[in-house]
Amino acid sequence: MINFNVPPFTGKELEYMQEAIRNQKICGDGPFTHKCSEWIEKQTKTAKCLLTTSCTHATEMAALLANIKEGDEVILPSYTFVSTADAFVLRGATAVFVDIRPDTMNMDETLIEDAITDRTKVIAPVHYAGVGCEMDAIMEIAERHHLMVVEDAAQCIMASYKGRALGTFGDFGCFSFHETKNVSMGEGGALLIRDGKYIEEAEILREKGTDRSKYFRGQVDKYRWQNYGSSYLPSDMNAGYLYAQLELASEIMQARMARWEQYRELLAPLAEEGKIELPHIPEHCEHNAHMFYIKTKDLEERSRLDAFLKEKEILPASHYVPLHSAPAGLKFGRFHGEDKYTTKESERLLRLPMFYKLTADEVEYITEQVKAFYR
Repeated sequence: MINFNVPPFTGKELEYMQEAIRNQKICGDGPFTHKCSEWIEKQTKTAKCLLTTSCTHATEMAALLANIKEGDEVILPSYTFVSTADAFVLRGATAVFVDIRPDTMNMDETLIEDAITDRTKVIAPVHYAGVGCEMDAIMEIAERHHLMVVEDAAQCIMASYKGRALGTFGDFGCFSFHETKNVSMGEGGALLIRDGKYIEEAEILREKGTDRSKYFRGQVDKYRWQNYGSSYLPSDMNAGYLYAQLELASEIMQARMARWEQYRELLAPLAEEGKIELPHIPEHCEHNAHMFYIKTKDLEERSRLDAFLKEKEILPASHYVPLHSAPAGLKFGRFHGEDKYTTKESERLLRLPMFYKLTADEVEYITEQVKAFYR
């Protein structure tokens, strides 16, 4: 059986987790937490990275730091994971969904401005499959309308737009280190902060509303309750697991990229025949081989291909059900404009297995079965 995903494992994870135990520092903000944060800051060149328990929590922190209140509106794509919307809906905001581009599956930047009202507070672009949204256009719109930008960069570690790391354009960026991501800590995430003025507030928010971070740095004699907050700190054991993978992040990315390119090469004939569509990567975007997907003619064909591959012991996966059509989407949001592509394209998309130690032989077998289906 070829699984859709196998969590990455490099070999040093257990060693580092045991080191965290020996350090007698297994709670949050220990040595490995700091190492991970420093690695991400250096790689992305962001002002501050705070490791969190999930990308969901990173996005919730961003919504709090953006001061989202009841009645505010947030513009985002409907084709995304629920966490993108949940973070803002929890604060009482309305999710305003706009259509996607069929080439990248990202939010169509040309539709954003028409969705802006006097209640709009945030634009939340989602970089699908580690391929950047058109951030130049999005940031220009945000600046002109005095809006904040929160990037859902869950799938984007080591991906960039015009040479700049995804997650660093907006006021805040949010990474995921879930077990399905390129590097993982099981459950985990990170909040990237562009402007240093938010760092102290973010540290207080992450530390249950206290200035405990300052206390550990020797900047205050006691830590005190300063503001509202929660516990968004991952265990240092989890951070040790992640750091083992960050050390080999380039190797992991190269291995994934090799399999991604192999998929594209072997399936190119089917695409040339018009049987399927392959992912589109704009020239100014550097992706990270987070996923490889194909698009079939329609939902019916995708369902038949999915069943066929499972008979051949291959486990593909479809992706998001558009949020605007879900019960909570109908309750907490609205779709602005025409759903020209979101539903149609989401029903055609099928993700093929992609993980760190996927082999060339496995990719060859998978692509042969896709070809067999179309024969």
